[in-house]
Amino acid sequence: MNRTHTQSAPGIVVRGCLMGAADIVPGVSGGTMALITGIYQRLLAALGNIPAAALTLVRDRSLVRAWQTMDANFLLLLLGGILFSVVTLAHGIGTLLDEHPMLVRAFFSGLIIGAVLHVGRQIPHWSLTAGLGLGLGTLVAWGIAQLTPATLALTPLIAFGAGFVAISAMVLPGISGSFILLLLGLYEPILDAIREPALATLAVFAGGCALGLVAMARLVAATLARFPAVTLAVLTGFMVGSLTNLWPWKRAVAWRTGSGGEAEPLLYENLAPWRYTELTGAASQTWTVLVLACLGLGLILLVEWLGRCGKS
Repeated sequence: MNRTHTQSAPGIVVRGCLMGAADIVPGVSGGTMALITGIYQRLLAALGNIPAAALTLVRDRSLVRAWQTMDANFLLLLLGGILFSVVTLAHGIGTLLDEHPMLVRAFFSGLIIGAVLHVGRQIPHWSLTAGLGLGLGTLVAWGIAQLTPATLALTPLIAFGAGFVAISAMVLPGISGSFILLLLGLYEPILDAIREPALATLAVFAGGCALGLVAMARLVAATLARFPAVTLAVLTGFMVGSLTNLWPWKRAVAWRTGSGGEAEPLLYENLAPWRYTELTGAASQTWTVLVLACLGLGLILLVEWLGRCGKS
């Protein structure tokens, strides 16, 4: 797989900001933004080369060669954008999700639909195998969304496994790492470990994250290189299946106790707009939802057009 190094430093930071903003919203993956903005393969290559860079550093004692091997400038710029976005936007997006969840989900649904169209057009050729890959990816993402959350004790082994699985999911478009933690019943325990802070638990969790990040990046990069059409079809299916998480009209059907003792929604059911109004008594805001979804779709089309202009 060939990496491209044509992105400017400010452009990489902006892409990181988009990834960070996406990761804040449950059901949306930063990997989706990486695919849309054209850095997904470069990101996979950089992450997959981390072990080779470490080996170079130990064997040759050359920090410069190790730095270049893992494309560290790119990773640092991207990480800076992600952290900036999370720090500056987390409160605002969190408030919008609390006060206007339907409208936020509508906008991000439009983004995902745009991403599906964008990535689908990049598939070199459609075949029966690619179609099956699309269906498989859709079923996997949809099935994950239907799972009933578990309740696991945060032992060291569980913390390591949770880090491995959650960070692996974040590499895949359409699958949210935070949603995986919710399904495992470990979202709040991990947040509590960060607040305390429980350094031993966090270190084990971080170790799982590091291993999962490299392993998944290498796996996806290898399948993209060998089976590009099928792999892109599966990734597209992940995004299609994730749309069930972003359906605007939802009603909570199960609750959990949050860290502050308050009741928080745990499970939702998707409703038709008219059924939503009938059961909740709230306005469906159908036209506003459609406008925001179209805005999200239009934003992706604009990014795609700007990307084509930048290459010309």
